[in-house]
Parts: sequence; C-alpha cells; structure tokens
Amino acid sequence: MRTEQAEIVITGAGPSGAVAAALLRKQGHQVMVIERETFPRFSIGESLLPQTMTYLEEAGMLQDVVEAGFQYKNGASFSRGDRHTQFDFRDKFTEGWGSTYQVQRGKFDKVLADAAQRMGADIRYRHEVLSVDVSGPPKLTVRSEAGEVYQVETKLILDASGFARLLPRLLDLETPSQFPVRQAYFTHIEDHIAQGSGFDRNKIRVAVHPEFQDVWFWLIPFSDGRCSLGVVAEPAFLEKYPGDEMTKLKTLVNEDPNLRKLLANAVWDTPARTLKGYSANVKHLCAPGYALLGNAGEFLDPVFSSGVTIALTSSSLAAKCAHRQLSGEDVDWSAEYAVPLRRGVDAFRVFVEAWYAGTFQKIIFHPSPQPEIRKMICSILAGYAWDTKNPYVAEPRRRIAVLEQVCA
Repeated sequence: MRTEQAEIVITGAGPSGAVAAALLRKQGHQVMVIERETFPRFSIGESLLPQTMTYLEEAGMLQDVVEAGFQYKNGASFSRGDRHTQFDFRDKFTEGWGSTYQVQRGKFDKVLADAAQRMGADIRYRHEVLSVDVSGPPKLTVRSEAGEVYQVETKLILDASGFARLLPRLLDLETPSQFPVRQAYFTHIEDHIAQGSGFDRNKIRVAVHPEFQDVWFWLIPFSDGRCSLGVVAEPAFLEKYPGDEMTKLKTLVNEDPNLRKLLANAVWDTPARTLKGYSANVKHLCAPGYALLGNAGEFLDPVFSSGVTIALTSSSLAAKCAHRQLSGEDVDWSAEYAVPLRRGVDAFRVFVEAWYAGTFQKIIFHPSPQPEIRKMICSILAGYAWDTKNPYVAEPRRRIAVLEQVCA
C-alpha cells in the first residue's frame, strides 16, 4: 500500500471543510480534502445567517457567493395562526453583517469547494476514509474512486464530515444528545406564491402548527421561484399520519391555514426526504491529532438555521489553532477551540430549548416588545451567538427565564 504525506487532512468538502481549507491555504499550508461524494449534492441547511458572511469574507470566498445569484435574506418571520412577527437582521444589537443569502446547498457547497480548490486545496472527490489511527502521528486509510487503497500520514485531521460524523463513529466519540429525537420531512417546490400575498421572499418563514407548539414548518424562498419546505416533529407524532413522506408533508402543510393559502398553486415536483434523530453530541471536540468541525461535532436543531453558522465558526477557530500549531507554537485546543466554540453553541441551545417549551414563542409574539431586548434577541437569530456583550449570550438561560416571567 502506498503512503502519501499531507500537512493537514480535512475530511469532508462541505462548508466547514471548504472554508477551513481556504483559510489554511491563505496561510500557506498544504491541505488535502477527502470527500466521499461528488459535488453538487443535495443537503439541507439552506437559510444562512448574517454571521456567516464574516467567515466567507475572511476565507476570500465572499465574491464567489455574491456572484452566484442566491436569494437575498435580511431576516426571519414567525407565524402561528393569526399571530405574526418578524425580525429584520439589520436592526440588531451586535455590529456586523445584517444580511445574507438563502441557498440551494448543492450549488452553494460547490461554489465554496471550487473556491477552495482554486486556492490550492487538493480536493479528492469520491474518496472514502476507511480507518483512522491517532495513537501516534495521525494516519488515514483511504479508498479512491478507482478502488485503490492508500494511506495518508498527516500532522492534523480536521473532521468536517457533517452528518456522516466520520471521526465520532470511527473513534467512538458519540454521546446521546440532550434533545428528544425529532424528525423532519422536507422537499423543494415550485411555489407560485402570488405577489401581494404578504410573503417576504427576503426572509425565512417559520410557522408553528396551529394546535401543537412543538411542531413547526420552514419555508425558505430561493431566487428562482422555488422554495424549500419542511416540517419538524417528534417521530411518534408523524407516525400517526398515513402515507409516504410526501403525503404526510402535504397533509401537515394543509393543517396550517396560512401555509395552505400561500402554497395553493404550488407544484410539488420533488420527492420528499426525511431526516431523523439528527441532534448529536460528542465526548470532546478535539484531542491530540484531530478536531471536529461543524455537524461532525455537534448539531442542535434546524429551527434557528444555526448549523452553517456553527460550522463556519468552528472552521475559523480551528484554522487559527492549526496555523499556530503547525508554526511550532503550543496550542491548548480545548481552551482556544472547544471552549469558545461551545460558548455560542450553548447560547443557541438555550434558545432551541425555549422554542420547544413554548417560552420563546410567548416572547416573540408578545404584543408590546421592548425594542432593546428585541435587538438583542435579533442578534442571536442573526447568528451572533458569540458576542458576550449581548446579555442573552453572556447568560442566556437566566435572561430567557426572566423575560418569560415578564411576558407572562
């Protein structure tokens, strides 16, 4: 078996892998990316948050994304029955980007991967990691598209394998998530939403089921007249509905009067897909020889579209640590990567918990919100969950609890 050398190996060419590769290439490092699939390929997580624009700019990919023609996004709207509210991400507590894009992930991920490749990353599509040894200097056993098995010796592995969760599986790092198991049904539709309907294509729409506060829908408009549409609920709830994924999704959408009206002329031309038990956690995010990026480390829930933001934050933090380590410095990965990354993840976690408990819905639908508090919450929804100047980042659990009492 032949052996190759690579300064850094990244497993996965999705957003966290591509951005990490670009950042490290800008520092002059040799980067090999092992990607099991061929791009473009389907993925969810299509509504970006403005915080991601900072990292795309940092990685030198902003122009690529802007010129790709994705749907402009400046906020989020929420509805339940006759209650409606919306957040404009430009009117927030934290300084920084107030707009971003809603993207078809197949196209978006390829735009980022192509940019990383142009910057010199060696991306190997249709290559699969079979095993990993981190007992000493990291080694990977890889099988190529042609079936050849070879080894790669490296100084550091960054696992950006997403829901495939490569290193957590191979190294037995997975631990149960704190969240109940939930399931999503989703598809893409030609929406034919009429002008004058009140639907703002510049915002993701999150709709709560009229009867069940823990069942919700996403409607993400794209720039080509299409939308991503999905429903999230606990599996036992979804099992009560007859039929296949598409039939169940249509039935549930029709139970929401607002969605039923908006999508009255929609063309359901794409088979529905399902994702179950997606929330995940790990024993640790880093150890000698490797670090876990994005969804490979931890995934909360899609309700606030935090997945790509967490992924790119992890890329930025990991790339800084990797560069310093490869430059000969001693790096405390736990203190300088895992702890700061989890700070924002934990803030998002509190908001996700409050969403399913119904607390957050009481807050956002309150008829007389305080403008300054609303700006602070808007910052979280825009992805700025690492801004410790924001009281809802610094102490999110206490702040949400107090706000719930005030709203009650």
